Amino acid sequence: MQSCTLCEMWSAYEAKRLGLISEAVPVLKVDNKFVRNPLVITDRWLDESGNMVYGKRKSGDDYKTAKEILANGTIDLTLLDNAVNNLATKFLYTMPDCINKTLNSLRKKKLEHWDKNQQSNRDWLALNMMTEAKAGFRAFNEGPKGKREADFIRLRKMLSEGHPWDDELVDAILPR
Repeated sequence: MQSCTLCEMWSAYEAKRLGLISEAVPVLKVDNKFVRNPLVITDRWLDESGNMVYGKRKSGDDYKTAKEILANGTIDLTLLDNAVNNLATKFLYTMPDCINKTLNSLRKKKLEHWDKNQQSNRDWLALNMMTEAKAGFRAFNEGPKGKREADFIRLRKMLSEGHPWDDELVDAILPR
């Protein structure tokens, strides 16, 4: 539930740990050697309290040090290209219609859900584009670099006071 509502960024290493991707490949070279993302924890699974930390963003002095490492590195996509080619080659050596059948079978539940809900989802999306999405897209598009989110607290206060979703409300919550 949390991942679907908070829109917090996951590192590639968190995504791999959660099974969302099959491989995380380093693309940063420092001193002519590939290194994992220095901004995230990749050298241990647990912190001293027993909480899982693998793939989580570093903080404090560790984060500052990681930013320096990142600044001294260069991006080299060779390993990523190799990983993509290896995966594509694995699919090359399978029967195409069998792969098609498997993918369609895997998507069946998702398609059933979509078919049952497509009209109400379209209606909701149309309404949302006049309210929250309109405010969010404008905040991202018009906000200054580093501050591209609407003022969510002010939004909630204005709505609780009965203010309608209109241009005045949207303008009031845009970042400046």
